[in-house]
Amino acid sequence: MYKLWGKIKAFFADEYFRSHIILWLLVFIFLVNLTNWILLKIFIKPIDFPIILHYNVYFGVDMLGSWKQVYFLPALGLLLLIINLFLSFYFYKKKDRIASYILMIAALMIQLSLLVASASVIIINY
Repeated sequence: MYKLWGKIKAFFADEYFRSHIILWLLVFIFLVNLTNWILLKIFIKPIDFPIILHYNVYFGVDMLGSWKQVYFLPALGLLLLIINLFLSFYFYKKKDRIASYILMIAALMIQLSLLVASASVIIINY
């Protein structure tokens, strides 16, 4: 257990996490993802009947599902953040800082897109 904790501490003590650009991007990414979770928790209540999960301008409602399925969006955001974080860390270690920054900016754009998608689900169900 202590070996694992030591490896985790060593990972977060790396030069990568001392970069101000990476640090601020991570803060914004986590704030957007947390906002996504909170908005869904506030506005989507547990109900017995299906809710609208996707609306298309051309075809109308094209996906219904359980209220629990809306939490797939912020969970997907966290998964993609983890993937981008490790790829960014890898490129940072290889001294390819620009690629590392682009990956983290892409992670922020993904979070913002998922926030818009969640807001659309909230609006369409009210």
